[in-house]
Amino acid sequence: MNETQFAAIRKNLTKLCSLDGFYSKKFAGYELLQSMQSQEDFEKLPFTNKDDLREAYPLGLQAVPDSEIVRIHSSSGTTGTPVIIPYTRQDVEDWAIMFKRCYETAGLTNLDRVHITPGYGLWTAGIGFQNGAELLGAMVIPMGPGNTDKQIQMMIDLKSTVLCATSSYALLLAEEISKRGVKDKIHLRKGVIGSERWGEKMRRRIAGELGVQLYDIYGLTEIYGPGIAMSCDYECGMHYWDDYLYFEIIDPHTGQQVPEGEIGELVITTLKKEGAPLIRYRTHDLTRFLPGECACGLAHPRIDTIIGRTDDMVKVKGVNIFPGQIDELLREVEGASSEYQVMIDHLSGKDIMTLFFETENNADKKQLEQDVKQHCKAKIGISVVPKAVAIGELPRSEKKSTRIFDNRY
Repeated sequence: MNETQFAAIRKNLTKLCSLDGFYSKKFAGYELLQSMQSQEDFEKLPFTNKDDLREAYPLGLQAVPDSEIVRIHSSSGTTGTPVIIPYTRQDVEDWAIMFKRCYETAGLTNLDRVHITPGYGLWTAGIGFQNGAELLGAMVIPMGPGNTDKQIQMMIDLKSTVLCATSSYALLLAEEISKRGVKDKIHLRKGVIGSERWGEKMRRRIAGELGVQLYDIYGLTEIYGPGIAMSCDYECGMHYWDDYLYFEIIDPHTGQQVPEGEIGELVITTLKKEGAPLIRYRTHDLTRFLPGECACGLAHPRIDTIIGRTDDMVKVKGVNIFPGQIDELLREVEGASSEYQVMIDHLSGKDIMTLFFETENNADKKQLEQDVKQHCKAKIGISVVPKAVAIGELPRSEKKSTRIFDNRY
């Protein structure tokens, strides 16, 4: 934590605790706020969790008068009460500035034509991609999700140069473009991909099918939205905007800071957010700090690409399993493609994990099943029932893909 960040955090805390609101209640009794002198003092403050934000529904997080709020966004609420995040005009402008930096980090200019497929509405995605592109001065094509026929037609007719999408929808579009034989009519040169984690094999497939360079973009509704971190040409993690945000990485079990370079849970404190500032917010995203300077020359620090979430984990036969582990083992099996689904059932008194995975053309499915079974046992420590299927046999999604289905409960 540098001096500027520390000063911003102290200023935020003083203001928040002077209001009759969310944080004045949460931090009641913490005398440390009056005498906080160091990063170590700051780290004694309690974390903010998603359940805290749900309990504040609908506008308990709001830290400024109604007259200063110009917009709200919300999480999907698919796993409970949605989280409502109010934004001031300055919040919207700051978010656009960060998003513009993301585009510039990927080498976009005002001559690009940015084809936006993430959703619009209460979700933060589509409008975030749009505001950043407009601030850059690029041409925005605000398609939103769905209607693949129209998406491809507009790409061809409007000569879109940049695709913004989830990895699942980027793959679906890539496969459709290839299937229809129109790759030579597509003018894409870059892809900005966010919203869900994806493996190296999937990255190579999308990049190869579309003929583009791909970039990871990161964000979450609670912290502005997508656009708070971005990979560069060197594909070595994501730069995050440390003049707007303070990042910590903790052991998800103990809450203690992990040594630099070790994987842990990302915790974020906003430095400038007005409508709904957050202090020590646990994202549940797993990553690590990357030390040293990046070859691209950007001074902003880096985190690694998100490898999964603490709440993505499932336990089978006493073994903790994350989707990222399955991505990794399939990457090492030659002939296995990137797409998979896991079905976990409890039959005859024991857990059964079936791994469906797509195979590349002309692959020996029986041999691949044996290879995948051996890799699962060696890499994850569990026996699976491998099921090789043809490319395109598993479902595709216009949004995020669900890959693990736990049918035991």
